[in-house]
Amino acid sequence: MRNIVRTREITRENPRENTRENTRGNAPANRARITSRVAATGALALVATLAVAQPGLAAQQPKPGVETVAGISPALTAGRGASVPFVEQEAENATYQGTLVGPDRTPYTLASEASGRSAVTLKGAKDYVQFTLTRPANAMTLRYSIPDSATGGGLTGPVDISVNGHKLTSATLTSQFSWLYGTYPFSNDPQADPNQDWWLTECGCVPSATTPAPVFAKPFRPFHFYSELRIPLVLPLKKGDTVKVSLPAGSKLPSATIDLADFEQVGLPKAPPRGAVNAWLYGADPTGRRSSADALDKAIAAAKKRGVALYIPPGRYKVDRHLVVDDVTIQGAGSWWTTLTGDGVGVYGKYVEDGGSKRVHLSDFAIVGDVRERVDDDQVNGIGGALGGGSTVERLYIQHTKVGMWFDGPFDGLTVKDNVIVDQIADGLNLRRGISHATVTNNFIRNTGDDALAMWSNQVTSATADADHDNVFSHNTVLNPTLANGIAIYGGHDNKVVANVVADPVREGSGLHAGQRFGSTPFAGRTTFQDNTTVRASTLDLNWKIGLGALWVYALEGSVQGIDVTGDHYLDNGYNAIMLVSEWGVKDQYGIDDMHFKDVQVDGAGTSVVSARAFGSATFENVDVRNVGWAGVNNCGSFHFASTGSEFSLVDLGGNDGTDNNPWHPGTNWLTPFVPNAITCNDAPPVVTPPAPSTW
Repeated sequence: MRNIVRTREITRENPRENTRENTRGNAPANRARITSRVAATGALALVATLAVAQPGLAAQQPKPGVETVAGISPALTAGRGASVPFVEQEAENATYQGTLVGPDRTPYTLASEASGRSAVTLKGAKDYVQFTLTRPANAMTLRYSIPDSATGGGLTGPVDISVNGHKLTSATLTSQFSWLYGTYPFSNDPQADPNQDWWLTECGCVPSATTPAPVFAKPFRPFHFYSELRIPLVLPLKKGDTVKVSLPAGSKLPSATIDLADFEQVGLPKAPPRGAVNAWLYGADPTGRRSSADALDKAIAAAKKRGVALYIPPGRYKVDRHLVVDDVTIQGAGSWWTTLTGDGVGVYGKYVEDGGSKRVHLSDFAIVGDVRERVDDDQVNGIGGALGGGSTVERLYIQHTKVGMWFDGPFDGLTVKDNVIVDQIADGLNLRRGISHATVTNNFIRNTGDDALAMWSNQVTSATADADHDNVFSHNTVLNPTLANGIAIYGGHDNKVVANVVADPVREGSGLHAGQRFGSTPFAGRTTFQDNTTVRASTLDLNWKIGLGALWVYALEGSVQGIDVTGDHYLDNGYNAIMLVSEWGVKDQYGIDDMHFKDVQVDGAGTSVVSARAFGSATFENVDVRNVGWAGVNNCGSFHFASTGSEFSLVDLGGNDGTDNNPWHPGTNWLTPFVPNAITCNDAPPVVTPPAPSTW
């Protein structure tokens, strides 16, 4: 750490467009209201009267289905994370003929971005992955990766889906929305040159303008390999039925890597609310052949004027810009049935500068965009703007946008719950600047290109006005962020992160993060991390060449204080469970203090339970550990190595049980030998891969 200087921080977007959309159009006042139930139509075409699939012989005796959450037994996350209508099955636990990739946590590999850090690659028509259902289902979501084209832009090709040994349907896979290259802000061009002004971790340098540019292998740093596809199975399948994924004979795809499948029982389309305006009467086209943007604007205006909901029936509606909403309810028939899709599609509240939006209620539809590379000046998020005053966003499915939901404050009062956000180029959800009393709960987020969930108190005017405060992230499941953190809190006060499950971050981030950075307001009041579970969430930072923690606290632009951690479980950490660090250039200015750890469990740490690389202090009470690879504490302080000990103090409040592989005091308690401030600084301690986590 002594020679570490980060010369760049990722520039956080302050998304704005030069022009603002305003509410458009007014529908004729004499439009008839549609109150009747819309008939069940759409691609899913569930047929409840069909018999179950005919039995047939699989290629081999199938393994019993194995349900997991974040690649581990659901018992290890009980009561935490999102309650979702589907169950996860990992390909590596299924019956397969193919090539197992992983386990591996090295960035830029198919395995490191896979759930559980393993997947199965199919390379010919004889290869397959076969899942055995653990409960009834009529739909599946397949998470997969196929190679990019040589020039970027992706390949497209089918896989066969067979049920009980009989081909049921084909599904078209594509890599058009995956495979990014180079340095921030990333490109989908495999021949793109790295940004010479960006930190290039592989060479440990920032080439100056006078230095000839080094020659980099192309493609440079490919990542973001996976995408997912929702597949209706049509037949009502029962427990014990098998679903096989295989490449068809003569496939032009060189390979397909299968990560997992989620199986779900999807219900019939939801009926319109009583008295609702029907989007079809205003010209919305459910076939997607022509744009429905203007028609939906008119329908939104009519619903708002009448004080009733807008209902969007089953269909796939082309929307190539934002729909701007205020004081209105929009409901679809369900996220499997009603889809808004297009280049630039999004539903936005008015920005605060334009008065903001209140009492907006969005539910039961999908937003599927067309974003293929990261351009932070582009406003191509699924949900955006300011939605306060009791607004709600519920049961949406958002895919292939830049950010799933990016809210710009200041505003007060928002609930975001029961949504699925996947395959994002940047964040999953971000509460930016002065947002208060927001609850983000029971959401499922997978495969983001930046922080999956973030509260960013971006200080623009003042620390008071711009601090996010009194917000809660609770019972969310966050999987496979390919860059940055699972859940991140940047400044603010009195925010809570409670009962979430976070797994498999890949690089430049951790599972849980509190950072004084990106121009955020100072931490004040109490910031709470409570009853969260992280899985394989301690990564190797490629800039510093040191392991981070499942919980990473970072003092870069100011000191961090007032952090309470209670009841967290940190499972299968490749390096440290807890990392407390200050930037080298400000290590004597900014520290980490007033931190308290209580009732925490650490099951597996490749190096240490706590790595402290800052001045300050923390208390520990009832922190139980096992399977710790090196010393319980790696305490560098602020690197002055004074005879009086480290500048970081650890306070033992009792009940801290478990031992480590302490080379100085073998067999003793993980914490006791290091209290209050014994120096044990090691930049590269030996790493011992922990065993799989198990019930305590």
